[in-house]
Amino acid sequence: MACSFRRSIASQLSKVLALPPESLIKSISAVPVSKKEEVADFQLSVDSLLQGNKHQSQLDTQDQARRLAEKLKCDTVVTAISAGPGTLNFKINRELLTKAVLQQVTEDGSKYGLKSELFSGLPRKKVVVEFSSPNVAKKFHVGHLRSTIIGNFIANLKEALGHQVRRINYIGDWGMQFGLLGTGFQLFGYEEKLQSNPLQHLFEVYVQVNKEATDDKSIAKLAHEFFHRLEHGDMQALSLWQKFRDLSIEEYTQIYKRLGIYFDEYSGESFYREKSRDVLKLLDSKGLLQKTVTGDVVVDLSETGDLSSICTVMRSDGTSLYATRDLAAAIDRMDKYNFDSMIYVADKGQRRHFQQVFQILKIMGYEWAERCQHIPFGIVKGMKTRRGDVTFLEDVLNELQSRMLQNMASIKTTKKMENPQETAERVGLAALIIQDLRGLLLSDYQFSWDRVFQSRGDTGVFLQYTHARLYSLEETFGCGYLNDVNVACLQEPQSVSILQHLLRFDEVLYKSSQDLQPKHIVSYLLTLSHLAAMAHKTLQVKDSPADVAGARLQLFKAVRSVLANGMKLLGITPVCRM
Repeated sequence: MACSFRRSIASQLSKVLALPPESLIKSISAVPVSKKEEVADFQLSVDSLLQGNKHQSQLDTQDQARRLAEKLKCDTVVTAISAGPGTLNFKINRELLTKAVLQQVTEDGSKYGLKSELFSGLPRKKVVVEFSSPNVAKKFHVGHLRSTIIGNFIANLKEALGHQVRRINYIGDWGMQFGLLGTGFQLFGYEEKLQSNPLQHLFEVYVQVNKEATDDKSIAKLAHEFFHRLEHGDMQALSLWQKFRDLSIEEYTQIYKRLGIYFDEYSGESFYREKSRDVLKLLDSKGLLQKTVTGDVVVDLSETGDLSSICTVMRSDGTSLYATRDLAAAIDRMDKYNFDSMIYVADKGQRRHFQQVFQILKIMGYEWAERCQHIPFGIVKGMKTRRGDVTFLEDVLNELQSRMLQNMASIKTTKKMENPQETAERVGLAALIIQDLRGLLLSDYQFSWDRVFQSRGDTGVFLQYTHARLYSLEETFGCGYLNDVNVACLQEPQSVSILQHLLRFDEVLYKSSQDLQPKHIVSYLLTLSHLAAMAHKTLQVKDSPADVAGARLQLFKAVRSVLANGMKLLGITPVCRM
């Protein structure tokens, strides 16, 4: 695969440059496929060799590239070496390239790209990923969808790289809102409605009590008292809260099942109501607590000690806050899992909160605070169903399935399938996930139902369609004679472009592993699908000679395998018929 070719090029370069091959390998990259022209297979930026030399001009770089190219020689692996604008370009022996790529995809299977030399020496780490985190007693809001999809991708990627991953769903199951909800249920709630449609009823109760509390100060006072009773372990208040929590998790589990997502642990802020008191005692013993004029207890985070930057850790009535419980959770997880890295996937609006939590942990003397990382993301705008504004994820999933079923029914080429509802849901989810992950995570984006369901273009529907089409090809013509491939039959430009693209998969995985951005993988898979679609039109399997048909089938099988690998990393279940 790419790593053996990189090593061969690095080996030659090391003799000319008097540098160890290991130091050159990551500087040699596979060249992206171009629609306009035939490109080299690998490239080395001369700039990467001259880093640190500030006096180097562009002219020097080009001259250096030309002189280096003259010193290097072609061999059985590299058939052409040329100098570009500040680059060295290498073309690999075509038959060797074809054989190596197809063999590696077949042998490595789901690990293709992950066994690359780019990942050699990568230490296996203990990684905690906290994501999704919906609020108990509220239906699963679409606002939590991005955290769920992005967190699942990060956990999948870390796991694929061999790390020991702990997936935590840290549920919002504590706080002043439960004072309002508990009071609201006692005033406006019905047990029968709670049992028949729990989260819908609790949502209605919450809306009503909020409205009443605005006009009636006594309700706000009752809510405050209810939460105070919760914090101090009142059995009646705790029993009602526990019922809300259990019913919520039961409904969330069904949503996660539809999304194909699992967690190792359902944790929650409530787990840390006792331990947050220990945190306050520890902060106090270190002389880090101060009381404001309103009676709130804060930690001063300003550099000058003038309270210009503070984090409130306890209200004036002695109840805890989100930040206090997050501090307790971080300390507890370190004790439990001794993690090397803990990743919080939450929207960019929480950036300041996490900065403060990490800063307080450092002030408390926890050096491991530097292992904690917040992955922020932007907001989804305009996610509405036909009925209007959407708040709940369940509505979005139902609409995805419904629209996809209609689309599939209207297409003449749709195959008969055992479970069209399941297929429609999987294709719809792919559409949703690709639209969500294709851009920079930090960017807000405008949701578009029309764009989501396009069967052509850069969409999840197109990825699923390509996978199903390639699966159908294997099913129709069989794979029995694919072991001995005549690589001379795969030298057309369309075949070479696909092979060159397959060559790059390890680099794309490496890039995503460095910045945790899924867009690199999304872009790669979409290009792979477009290349496969073009090749499918011109590289006929039917009525071709046996060795040509066999070689082409093996190429398409390799594409489908890598496509499936990438889709699974993104959290998409590939379909075989649609």
